[in-house]
Amino acid sequence: MSRVCELTGKGPMTGNNVSHANNKTRRRFLPNLNDVTLTSEKTGRSYSLRISASALRTVDHRGGLDEFLAKSKDADLSPRALKIKKEIAKSSDTAANLEA
Repeated sequence: MSRVCELTGKGPMTGNNVSHANNKTRRRFLPNLNDVTLTSEKTGRSYSLRISASALRTVDHRGGLDEFLAKSKDADLSPRALKIKKEIAKSSDTAANLEA
């Protein structure tokens, strides 16, 4: 299981541990990943994703999973998130056709 956020693409970074004596050793900064279940309003389905805490706050700020995926770039999304984005777009297109 990779340590990469499925919605933002945020992954591990590298840096240094710096001691009081100014010795430097390499270390990794891991993203704060959480397993969450998000519900799509347009499809009515729940999706289990592994996303960072900052991505979860952004999803809440933008108004839910549907709006977040609509505004996000395809390059940042994981293959699973891209599949969810296409399902949501497809369901919103069919809903628009039914209303017309």
